[in-house]
Amino acid sequence: MKMKYGIALVVTALVGSLSIGYTASAANAAGACKPGALSTLTAGTLTIGTDDPAYSPWFDNNKPADGKGFESAVAYAVAKQLGYSANKVKWVKASFNTVIQPGKKAFDFDINEVSITPERAKAVDFSTGYYDVAQALVTTTKSKIAKAKSVADLAKAKLGAAVGTTSYSTITDVIKPKAKPSVFDTNDIATQALINGQIDGLVLDLPTAFYVSAAALKNGLIVGQFAPKAGSEQFGLVLSKGSALTSCVSTAVDALRANGSLKTLASTWLGNTAGAPVLK
Repeated sequence: MKMKYGIALVVTALVGSLSIGYTASAANAAGACKPGALSTLTAGTLTIGTDDPAYSPWFDNNKPADGKGFESAVAYAVAKQLGYSANKVKWVKASFNTVIQPGKKAFDFDINEVSITPERAKAVDFSTGYYDVAQALVTTTKSKIAKAKSVADLAKAKLGAAVGTTSYSTITDVIKPKAKPSVFDTNDIATQALINGQIDGLVLDLPTAFYVSAAALKNGLIVGQFAPKAGSEQFGLVLSKGSALTSCVSTAVDALRANGSLKTLASTWLGNTAGAPVLK
């Protein structure tokens, strides 16, 4: 989930591992991930995709190539782990919906807050997870749901989320309000709907929720979060189905997790989650 805004926030996040959609290629068996010489789209270059606009706090000022923001920093860390220096990285635009659809990709891997799910894994490959995800509900202090303390308190709320996201499925599968949820093409459109009073609340991933409540809304408020079980929802790098790079990319992510780099990058770029109560 993303918003087009431009500051970096600080958090300590837990980063774990999920292997749904991970496809090990015989071509990249142990010892075959030669640094800087993988079977990339362009020899000697690692092509990385992400959406346009690329939102904060995942990216900075819609400039994926500057290395700022959590996902930009993760992408360059993975590239370095694979043997590609920053000047050997090329960024391309890839919308969220096209990334999760089957078919040939214009990137070696994509980083775009894509949650790993079994359904998506039928169409694309995922790396192991680089960030544990919780969903959260954002509103304003004057909203009728501002004082909600439980999922049951949201039964009569009109809620919204971006199309095709796990934020939307959180509404339908976890909150289950009586009113049909509203669906929006992007998070910024959904946020404007909240500002206009078209919806009572907006569901987003937690770091984005903190950013939106502070920077995009007047009197913004996080009602609470819907904390998943450990490892039950994670963001993964997306590759073409059956990509020869999947195992090498996953090995790189695993190394960054093991050496503490992912946790450090999350602490540097994402928002503090301590103030979001869990709604049960």
